Amino acid sequence: MTEQRKIPVPGTGPSSIERAIEGFDLSKLGGIGSPGSLPPEPRQRAGLREAPVPAADGAAQPAPVSGAASRAAPPTAPVRFPAAAHPVDRGRLRELGMIVPAGSVTALMEEFRIVKRQLLLNAADLRRAGMGAAAQRVLICSPLPGEGKTYCAVNLALAMAAEKDSEVVLVDADFAKPSVLSTLGLPGGPGLMDALVDPSIDVAQCVLGTDVPGLWVLPAGNATNSDTEFLASSGTSAVLDRLTEGAPRRTVIFDSPPALAASPAAELAKYAGQAVVVARADQTGEGALEDAISLLSGCPNIQLLLNAVHFSPSGRRFGSYYGYGE
Repeated sequence: MTEQRKIPVPGTGPSSIERAIEGFDLSKLGGIGSPGSLPPEPRQRAGLREAPVPAADGAAQPAPVSGAASRAAPPTAPVRFPAAAHPVDRGRLRELGMIVPAGSVTALMEEFRIVKRQLLLNAADLRRAGMGAAAQRVLICSPLPGEGKTYCAVNLALAMAAEKDSEVVLVDADFAKPSVLSTLGLPGGPGLMDALVDPSIDVAQCVLGTDVPGLWVLPAGNATNSDTEFLASSGTSAVLDRLTEGAPRRTVIFDSPPALAASPAAELAKYAGQAVVVARADQTGEGALEDAISLLSGCPNIQLLLNAVHFSPSGRRFGSYYGYGE
């Protein structure tokens, strides 16, 4: 189990973060409840195969493919976002104890490097399995408020933005209590919910550019009492697909509302290839964790990020190799 120095969770004071053992395996939660009391390991979605075309006599025969059709279709040009680059408030990130873009390598950065690497490897497997655009989406959630989901979502997005030749879109999907923009010091504006409510709005034009290379942010947009119903509507898939259109190396991270506090989390999970549940070791109960996992079952791969774990002085911990934490 990887142990981490204390890091603050917004509104709750300092804490520390670590990954669950065995690559986020939910059957081994490393200290929260007993392994046997939790749901079985999340199912994997099988790749789709084209059905054979029946011949006239009823025997199945492969469908004929013309020479033109057999050639690969030309790649779609990636959707472009507005060019304006808004400055990220690095001072605020530093005050919150978060990753600071272009700053020195820290223990926190190292931990989120490990987290992002696992998620990127999983995403590659999901693409090979034929999941499509959902393979590029990661939902960050928690059972209840105050467990550090936004903190983890922003840090993960900053860590992923450091990847070479790739991009990340951080979506504030906590429509009732959005906090991504204030955390990063970005201006408000129309966002995801506006594009879902009004089909004439191009969600790509709601995305905010930043001065952090590779990092884009989509605001939550105007609040509505029907956020869950709009997420469940038929147009949601097309809106979300627009964010990664023609960009196979672009990752979309959703900062979701808490699963047990707001219903949109369960709907968002249906569109994500992976979900990361942030749980506080000193706060999240086993029952709440089980209930949250059950509500997010529309996502085929649910993983755990264990927060507020106090490390043992004799335990393995990042630090001295880069000259910090000694």
